Amino acid sequence: MTQPTDIRGEHLPTALSLAASGVPVLPLRVGKVPFGNCRSCANNACGGRPNMKTPGPCTCPTPCHGWAAATTDPSIINSGTWRRAWSQASAVAYHPGGAWLTVVDLDDADAITWARKTLPATQTVPTTRGEHWIYQGAMPSANAVRPGADIKSTMAYARWLGPGTGTRTALPDVVRALIVKGPAPVRPVAIALPARGGNGQCPHRTPTYLERGLAMAETRITQARSAIHATVYRTFLAVLSVHGRCGCLTEDHAARLFTVAQAKGESARHCADAWANARTALGM
Repeated sequence: MTQPTDIRGEHLPTALSLAASGVPVLPLRVGKVPFGNCRSCANNACGGRPNMKTPGPCTCPTPCHGWAAATTDPSIINSGTWRRAWSQASAVAYHPGGAWLTVVDLDDADAITWARKTLPATQTVPTTRGEHWIYQGAMPSANAVRPGADIKSTMAYARWLGPGTGTRTALPDVVRALIVKGPAPVRPVAIALPARGGNGQCPHRTPTYLERGLAMAETRITQARSAIHATVYRTFLAVLSVHGRCGCLTEDHAARLFTVAQAKGESARHCADAWANARTALGM
């Protein structure tokens, strides 16, 4: 990647040079955005690249589908439809992840100061407002990983602004860690319990029965690998069907189930809705 930034109408040589070095490219129009999908691909009519999450089966000859249109094929880049796009383009973009690169996009001086104190030195490219720090290696992209900093790698595009300065280094763990989020805090919610039935005495002979049932319910939710919403609802339904009318189920017991469900990614509202729906289904 050695070509300088082009002026409008002269992007094709840069694009071909980048592609020859293994960097997938695409044209950007004014506003630093990709060219829109053609009529054949509008609303995913072509069946490919749904929501731009995968390259898909689409073989449209125009630069459709945002980052997923990026290519290193010179016959596509130099084709008639792409030539027209290059003539109207305001910039060349590339797919960093497709070139096994990660761009830390720093938007302001504070972000640059943070990077210089926190991240290993690497290839640096000046941008309009800040800098691109480019590392060798790919990772998921993410916006706003900290104030003024985005990660552009897989399923994203970055503007080509020249080779910059410095030696590109391997993608460090400190950058990978920027997109790792800790577990969401568990939010307490008001838990409505069914009215006690009979004289309020639990018909179960020992509290161990309830404890075993709650432990099994917690395990069922914790071990769920898919359909988390449905698993939480079915588990709440099972617990309420056995213990919901006898009076032995307390708010603390229900809160245990809510805590496990929220640790799996359920929101407090979804937990409350699942609990209420289970009670309704059981006529409580």
